[in-house]
Amino acid sequence: MAHTTLEEALAALERDIETTQKAAGAVTRALKALRKAVQDGDARKLNSAMPSVDQALQALDQQFANTQGGWCFDVDGHLSSGAFAKELVGTGTNTGVRIFEQDDRLYCYPSLVRILPGEQCVMIDKVRERRLRPSVLAAYLKKNQERPARFRPEAFLECLYETYQRLNPPQKGVLIHAGKVIKLLDVHKLLTLLPGQSREYTHAEFARDVYLLDKSGVTKTRGGAVVSFPASTGTRTPSATISVITETGEHKRYYGISFSRPV
Repeated sequence: MAHTTLEEALAALERDIETTQKAAGAVTRALKALRKAVQDGDARKLNSAMPSVDQALQALDQQFANTQGGWCFDVDGHLSSGAFAKELVGTGTNTGVRIFEQDDRLYCYPSLVRILPGEQCVMIDKVRERRLRPSVLAAYLKKNQERPARFRPEAFLECLYETYQRLNPPQKGVLIHAGKVIKLLDVHKLLTLLPGQSREYTHAEFARDVYLLDKSGVTKTRGGAVVSFPASTGTRTPSATISVITETGEHKRYYGISFSRPV
């Protein structure tokens, strides 16, 4: 029987394995009976136990062949076609985990999930996860949501401020009341100048961190500069923005960042 979802295929394989385990148990019991006959020197039982072991072994061999033959699910195709992403979103919906799909990623606040078909795994933030069964993966993502957030808004804010100053050097002795707006894409570009860094810290991850900072309510650096994220008209041009899907499924875009100092 052909299965359309990975969950169904794995559930069927699990049932076949359980049947195989029962057949293996029959082999174990037959071997124990044979050993007992040998220990007791019971020739009559010995003669009947030998065929019983042989029959049990044949039954186990046949059952494992059935189990092996029954597993024909195209995992690679399922992962690469987009079907797995849709299945995981649906599994999340059925189990109370909100998962949203955008571009080549899945958003399950606060985690970003990327499917890697070539490696037969998913990348959750920076960690490769090889447990692909949708019900197991959805439960893991839900557990992630329930853990205390590892994100440190204060440290991220200081990093943004330092980068902002490099892109917009303040004039010596001048207190900025209304800071210049710098595009967040330019901030990300400076943060990922080293070779390979743009792959290690993507636009999607940067946008997620900006949203977490915005949501945290932390707005003031140690030096007293106050951050804001002006929308400007740039939000009308998707290519000029970074975007994230929030925990409620809202598409939130960010264009620029500004720091100012209170009078």
